[in-house]
Amino acid sequence: METSNSAVRGDSLTSFYLAALDVLEASGIPFLVGGTFAYARYTAIDRETKDLDLVLLPADLPRTLVAFRAAGYRTEVPFPHWLAKIRDGDHVLDIIFNSGNGVARVDDAWFTHAAESEVLGRRLRLCPLEELIWSKAFVQERERFDGADVLHLLRAAGRDMDWPRLVALFGEHWPVLLSHLVSFHFVYPDHRDAVPAGLMADMAARLAAQPKDAHNRVCYGTLLSREQYLHDVRVLGYVDARLQPHGTMTPEEVALWTDAIGK
Repeated sequence: METSNSAVRGDSLTSFYLAALDVLEASGIPFLVGGTFAYARYTAIDRETKDLDLVLLPADLPRTLVAFRAAGYRTEVPFPHWLAKIRDGDHVLDIIFNSGNGVARVDDAWFTHAAESEVLGRRLRLCPLEELIWSKAFVQERERFDGADVLHLLRAAGRDMDWPRLVALFGEHWPVLLSHLVSFHFVYPDHRDAVPAGLMADMAARLAAQPKDAHNRVCYGTLLSREQYLHDVRVLGYVDARLQPHGTMTPEEVALWTDAIGK
């Protein structure tokens, strides 16, 4: 899982990243590398990135912010349910502890199953392959769709992946995984054996066995896009699947995340 670091453009940006890593390493706060850097290490697809995504436990966020402020950085928490930012001039570092839809909350398992790779000349831990797929599978916005990322990850590492754990991560949202697996079979016929034999058949059987539930007025589309199903919840009267008790988010968190559309 070694690739070049050409995804980083500019010495000042690289210096910013390395200094930020110094802060975290000195603090002893456990963290993982996610985003484009992790994706590049798993797939060998090297693409330009404007920021570095670091993943940590939600409980470690307060002391992380304290450590960066003490080191002279500006900090902000634009979305308290999943994202904080560390800034130095024009440079930004994303601190992630959940997903935007509230589904993929970071827990100890992320660290237990983390991989290792060289990032920016350092040996660091990466988000596990399974968690990376899990979180990306739900990103299906009009302006950003991570489906191709999911398929590239499956192609590159599907044969070595912990499939039972991946299925368990999706839980009741397993149809989202199935939709990506169908696309994978279409896109990569030469790698269909990367998906365990019988898995898709089992999922298809589960799908066929699901009856219509006329009384279930929950729209699960909001787990895939924060914008494209607003009509359903605002006009058609569906319940937003992100909201408790169906999901993990509060009305205030949903409103804040929705208000940021287009910003």
